Amino acid sequence: QVQLVESGGGLVQAGGSLRLSCAASGSIFSIAPMAWYRQAPGKQRELVAIITRGGTTTYADSVKGRFTISRDNRENTVYLQMNSLKPEDTAVYYCAVPNLGSWGQGTQVTVSS
Repeated sequence: QVQLVESGGGLVQAGGSLRLSCAASGSIFSIAPMAWYRQAPGKQRELVAIITRGGTTTYADSVKGRFTISRDNRENTVYLQMNSLKPEDTAVYYCAVPNLGSWGQGTQVTVSS
């Protein structure tokens, strides 16, 4: 089983930036796709971005051009750089290993208008 710990959330004004980090335990990190999801109040959890072992990325349409997912396989860490943040980006953001069903505890991101 993989343990995931997110950090980097907080309160930011619209147009600002945040960088989320997810530290993972276990050697599976280097070979598994990693993803960021988010869940806003009253809404279903949605996929934000996913990155394969080789670095291929996929993004939700709502964040394309603003968010960047990356990973450091040596440090067992995945990142989510979020730029040009909007109030509608407000949510709890979760790191996940989709193939294993492993989830972090989540980190709150709040964007004020």
